[in-house]
This record gives sequence, C-alpha cells and structure tokens, in this order.
Amino acid sequence: MIISCESTVDEPYSRVSNRNIPVLFYSYTVDGKTYPDDMGRDPELLPQFYGFLDQGKIPSTSQINMAQYYDFLKELVEKDDVLHIAFGTGMTASVNNAFLAADQLREEYPNRKIIVIDSTCSSSGYGMLVDYAADMRDEGKSIEEIADWVEAHKKNIHHQFYSTDLKFYRKSGRMSGPVAMLGAVLNICPIMRLNDKGQIIAYDKVRGKKRAIARTVDQMKKHAMDGENYSGKCYICHSNCIDEANLLKASLKANFPNIRDVEIFDIGTIIASHCGPGTVAVFFLGDEREPYPVEK
Repeated sequence: MIISCESTVDEPYSRVSNRNIPVLFYSYTVDGKTYPDDMGRDPELLPQFYGFLDQGKIPSTSQINMAQYYDFLKELVEKDDVLHIAFGTGMTASVNNAFLAADQLREEYPNRKIIVIDSTCSSSGYGMLVDYAADMRDEGKSIEEIADWVEAHKKNIHHQFYSTDLKFYRKSGRMSGPVAMLGAVLNICPIMRLNDKGQIIAYDKVRGKKRAIARTVDQMKKHAMDGENYSGKCYICHSNCIDEANLLKASLKANFPNIRDVEIFDIGTIIASHCGPGTVAVFFLGDEREPYPVEK
C-alpha cells in the first residue's frame, strides 16, 4: 500500500521521503507571488519566509482544491492501494476536497482501495500520526488495520503550545492591538492546545517563558500515556525560536526519563503564516483530547 500526507506535517521532506510517504504540497502567497510549503528542500526558503514577516508582510494561504487532490491521488492509485492522511479540518476544509477526489477515483479504479482520513491534527502532531501509520505499514499491517488504528487514535495525539511573541497576532488581526501591546509589556505567553476537533483553544496565560514551559510540562504529565513514565514518540516544533525549543526539550528530558528522544522540527510556512514567529509546541500520545478549555 501507499501512505500519503500533506506538507503541513512539519517534518523535513528528506525524512518523509525516506519513509516512502508521498507528499501533496500547500503554498502561500506574498505580494502576488506564490511559494511552496517547501519542507526544507531549499534551505533558503524558510529564512526568506521569516524575512517577509519581519517586513510586516502577511502571507495568504489557500485550500488544496479537488483537482489537485485528484491528480495527486490518481498517480498513487495507479500503482497501489492508498491511505491518505489529510491535514485536519480544525485548520482547513481542504480534506473535503480529498473526499470528493477519492469518491471519483473509486469509480474509476474499482479494484483499488482508496481511504482518506481527516487527521484532526496539525503541524508535527499531524506528522506524528503519519509516522505511527508508517510504523504499522513497515510491520506488515494491512491498510484496513492501519486506517482503523488512525481513526481510533488520531484524537490521542496531543498538541500543547505557547507563544512568546504576540506581534504577529496583532499584525494578522487575530489579536487586538491594545491586548497584544499589553501582553508584550507584561511578558504574557498564551497557553494553547488543539481540542477534539483539531481547533485551537487558548485556555490559559502565564508571564514569562519559564512559566510557559512549566505549564506545558505539567499538562503533558497530566495527559500523556503513563504520565511521567511516558515512553512514546515526542516531537517539538518551533517557529524561528530554536533556543526556546531547546529549553523545552531539556525540561521534557528532565521530567520524562523514559522518553528515548525528543525530536525538534521547524514549523512550516503554512502554519507559521497563521501563528507567526515565537511559537513552541510539543506533541505526544495520550488520553483523548477534550472538546473545551477545561484545564486551569
């Protein structure tokens, strides 16, 4: 079978490609010019993207349309059965176009299995779900077994994150100017997560990076499988703030001694178009994500 995904998995393309996972790429537009969500294939494109943000330019993003999904999936289904794990609907409605394209291809290729799953995940949490699916494929599991596992566990992939820079939230209109200015003066970091539908929930705020890290670690202790004894995959991603990502990694290693490794990735251009620089996130397998901001 073939497992495929979209570029918003926020892992390096070389890593995904080496696992034989085809990728459908998003893109963003600045000043009328369109750029690919490159996944690190060209090392100059991500710094160029942050240069646009430094200049006060707000990138625009768009959905992947049905024709793009159709062409991408058709090339795959001509070779084998396909399990496509899509970027979550909490972030985009693109997956609806993937469902339509898959319906059409099933009519054209009745002897092929074509399964599309709404991941309800984002960024490297989405990448983690795809990685678990690829692990099962490599173990010899069937496409149905993998699809069933992904559907059953996609909401167990936790996304805990915080922002240390509110300027972009103000520039992009996602936060009022006075609130963003006050947050900057008081050194406030909003604490956020994805809910069960893959939507962003801001459920708390703290002053300073150290408290943001401590709050994030506490939430992982609360929700991770086996709590402080968690030993599963653990990813961090960041938007142009590697020092903050390394501080979080050190805290996780100190608090979760059974984690073999904490991998750090860049947030890609599509996610960063909406969060801006200064965002740090951790992803892990745990209990099922809750629908509302109940943590206090």
